[in-house]
Amino acid sequence: MNQWLILGGAIVAEVIATSALKASEGFSKLAPSIITAVGYLIAFYLLSLTLRVIPVGIAYAIWSGVGTVLIALAGWALYGQKLDIAAVIGMGLIVSGVIVLNVFSTSSAH
Repeated sequence: MNQWLILGGAIVAEVIATSALKASEGFSKLAPSIITAVGYLIAFYLLSLTLRVIPVGIAYAIWSGVGTVLIALAGWALYGQKLDIAAVIGMGLIVSGVIVLNVFSTSSAH
């Protein structure tokens, strides 16, 4: 299977888990707590699979960068958190960095 799709799945699972973590209210609500635990298990399993092919530095940079942007957007969409202009510019820079890393870096595995 395509390692980049698996990495994407790991990112999505992590975003779901982190969003549920907020909803778990300190693990005091059962359903969001279970979603958090299962989501993180899936996320780390899928991430571990990608590390067979994608260098760890590249995989983690993409994981953390894309995950950060998606979590900020999830916080905005699900929890009404505000995103000011600095946050939007910062997310744009993160996305730009991930693109530069993938398009121009010779250290990434294709």
